[in-house]
Amino acid sequence: MTPDFQLSGPAKGRRIVVAMSGGVDSSVVAALAAQTGAETIGVTLQLYDHGEAVGRTGACCAGRDIRDARAVCDRLGIAHYVFDHETSFREQVIDDFADEYMAGRTPIPCVKCNMGPKFTDLFALARQLGADCLATGHYVRRVVGAHGPELHRAVDPARDQSYFLFATTREQLGFLRFPLGGMPKADVRALAAELGLGVAGKPDSQDICFVPDGDYAGLVRKLRPQAAEGGDIVHVDGRVLGRHAGVVNYTVGQRRGLEIGGLAEPLYVVRLDPAAKRLIVGPRAALAVAAARIEGLNWLGEARDEALTVKVRSLAKPVPARLDGDRVCFAMPEYGVAPGQAAVFYAGERVLGGGWIAATEAADMAAAA
Repeated sequence: MTPDFQLSGPAKGRRIVVAMSGGVDSSVVAALAAQTGAETIGVTLQLYDHGEAVGRTGACCAGRDIRDARAVCDRLGIAHYVFDHETSFREQVIDDFADEYMAGRTPIPCVKCNMGPKFTDLFALARQLGADCLATGHYVRRVVGAHGPELHRAVDPARDQSYFLFATTREQLGFLRFPLGGMPKADVRALAAELGLGVAGKPDSQDICFVPDGDYAGLVRKLRPQAAEGGDIVHVDGRVLGRHAGVVNYTVGQRRGLEIGGLAEPLYVVRLDPAAKRLIVGPRAALAVAAARIEGLNWLGEARDEALTVKVRSLAKPVPARLDGDRVCFAMPEYGVAPGQAAVFYAGERVLGGGWIAATEAADMAAAA
């Protein structure tokens, strides 16, 4: 199988740089690129301190993963370069992750990584290497339309990563290639085995690669010790129901871990007030949101008045909405809309753009006062 890397003219004499994390997806992309006859170069960004990361599993761009990427390149007979971007990753992704939690927001570090080290830094490196394009293992499609390249959802809905790529710019989209967007994951693994790649059975990376144990709050407390300061748990009606051990331990929509008993109905985290160290809780009805204000909108479509849908969480289904200036207005109340997450807009399978949720407007103002 040789997918179209959308190069102008024959592949021979062209140069494709492949972003390699050491996983099965990017390894297959490198193999497919090499099959085209183009000169293929694998590039890996080292994002962690090698001493800490060398034994880490379930991550990406760490010590073991760098070795895996190099082994794949050796098997394919292509060049492989490693660039140290630990400082950039720490400042742009890890520190931002901690600061967002401290501000009472729910961050998406994978998007910040794509916006920074992966697409911005790798983009520049690929240009310096004289590449005709930069290929990645993301499950998303690049479709050339009447007005230029468009970003579309992957054909495999279980693997689609378009939500995490909403901040891709038009300039980047012109240079990027996503050859796996039209393939199911099972076919990718089968192809890796067929090609004899040692990573064919390697598990997928964690959602947040720098928190391999899943203890997000623990990492934030380590980076920002003040995150452990407790405060009141307050009902939306004003009653103080108890104490919490730091708002960093909670996210909007969370139900478990509140440890409040003796109430007639379940309570959910409705809002975080880090300045006052308060955790505002209420019934599920208080989570209903009618609209949200968006910051940093990145638009890839041609118009904003067409029918669209929006996703406000990576695992949520797109729902009908309209974009009114810097506000997204939902056709029906939406639940679990958290500041810090992204609102990503679609027209069918096409990604129109997206932005960061800065604030929400309750559907039932009385319930969320």
